[in-house]
Amino acid sequence: MRHKPFALIALIALMLTLAGCLPPSDPSKTIPTLLVPAPQPAKRLVIVLPGRADGLPALRDSGMAAAIQGAWPDADVLFAELTLGYYMQGRAPERLHDEVVVPARQRGYREVWLAGASMGGMGVLLYDRLRPGEMDGLVLLAPYLGDRKLLREIGDAGGIAKWDAGPPQEVNDDTWQREIWRHIQKVSRDPAQSKRFWLAYGDKDRLRNAVPLLAPALPAEQVLVRDGGHTWTVWSPAIGEVLKQAEAKR
Repeated sequence: MRHKPFALIALIALMLTLAGCLPPSDPSKTIPTLLVPAPQPAKRLVIVLPGRADGLPALRDSGMAAAIQGAWPDADVLFAELTLGYYMQGRAPERLHDEVVVPARQRGYREVWLAGASMGGMGVLLYDRLRPGEMDGLVLLAPYLGDRKLLREIGDAGGIAKWDAGPPQEVNDDTWQREIWRHIQKVSRDPAQSKRFWLAYGDKDRLRNAVPLLAPALPAEQVLVRDGGHTWTVWSPAIGEVLKQAEAKR
């Protein structure tokens, strides 16, 4: 993503900044991280990306680390404060790889998973689009997947399997949503790739309208719907369930 920043994300950023809702973020600096060590000798790592108004304190207090380590006691949890400023800069996936993933892999983990909520779920998809197949597992927690116009276009086409994305394009303001969905379509056609993805969301989530389009791209048993809305109180227990089910499938 080496092009101009996403206009829609920039607009959201401006609105949240004026409302005082954004965590401090300086994309000129290395992505801030917070490591929660595993209670047992660490063999795995789960990297967690924030929603649009979340920083490291919100991630720390979200219950995600306890839920992840309740399922996988041998997993370190690494919160990465990949906030809106990094996406607006236009190189979020590249920087996540260089500044967070590469140093983490140098620690010798057996597995590395990437999870994200809302905007962070979008970040998970952008990362996998940049480096497909690199992560051992990916968890989408009520991901933001674009505006209603594109969702309507995909729905009117008969779903992701029948949708014609058109020719591939470089990612910029005008194309990033379409390119995310192109990647989802590509994943849906490759069982080896789709089985790495898990989706969890609340039945009252404000972004749930995208789920009927996304869910068919993934194995049905890897889509979890739970009571609740767009909140960590849904996502944290859900990721614990996801990881327990993933372990049971091995």
